[in-house]
Amino acid sequence: MITHFRYKPLFENTQIPGWGISFYYKQQYYQAEYRKDGQISWLGEVPADTWDVEKKIHELMLYHVYD
Repeated sequence: MITHFRYKPLFENTQIPGWGISFYYKQQYYQAEYRKDGQISWLGEVPADTWDVEKKIHELMLYHVYD
């Protein structure tokens, strides 16, 4: 389960899509950049079950940003 999910625009001009995201997953803190095309670039450690985590991140971004 992803907890404490946060996102913020990468650029001051909010017309340019891209977000910095951070969250906890299995009691481990992760940071990444979420690109306009849905690509996730991890900053630092990468979760072991990356595919599952990325799927959950896409769902959260759809809910918070694109809704």
